[in-house]
Amino acid sequence: MIDLIREYWLTFLIGQYPNGPLGGLAMTIILAFCGLLASFPIAVLFALARVSPWKALRIVSGTVVNFVRGIPLLMLIFWCYFAIPLATGYAVSGFWTLVCALTIYEAAYLSEVVRSGIQAIPKGQLEASRSLGGSYALTMRSVVLPQALFNVLPGMASQFVSTIKETSLGYVISVNELTFAANQVNNLVLTQPLQVFTILACIYFVLCFSLTQVLGRIEAAIRRRRGLI
Repeated sequence: MIDLIREYWLTFLIGQYPNGPLGGLAMTIILAFCGLLASFPIAVLFALARVSPWKALRIVSGTVVNFVRGIPLLMLIFWCYFAIPLATGYAVSGFWTLVCALTIYEAAYLSEVVRSGIQAIPKGQLEASRSLGGSYALTMRSVVLPQALFNVLPGMASQFVSTIKETSLGYVISVNELTFAANQVNNLVLTQPLQVFTILACIYFVLCFSLTQVLGRIEAAIRRRRGLI
């Protein structure tokens, strides 16, 4: 296993770059970041729609969120892979296909995290803001959302770590992320699949565990600054 790491560590980290496309661990992190960054504003909008006073908006947003949450991510990736070129008339790379699928999937899950944070805010705060003349939109934007987003920081951090693991499904459409890079190494060595995929599992564990620790420290620092601990 040490020999495999010594010989192929660059492939695990950056794929074939600079002699080919960027891949490996670097591509996995980029995919997860892009997916979460794009999904966050959509998730907030869906969460607001889910708790809005308008019934039609609640029904539509709830239907979309529950539908996306009820199907496997792999199925959504395949739908995006075939549907986006049909809808746009242009060929779309595996990278952007996976980003689109992750954005839709993570938006549905993150919206539920944000919704739980909104509903945890005491109704008295919303009523107080409305009694002072604040509109519903102003109350949600200035009073409820800032507190809700802070309260769900652990859930959002956990979702980011989950997104990193979900990028591994990109190998089915030949996205050159970490799992795809491991498959390339396995095809080269042929006789050591156990060692190759053990290295892959260790990389995922170290990355996800490290991110969990870093995000936990950031959350604790924010809490200290706000005088909560």
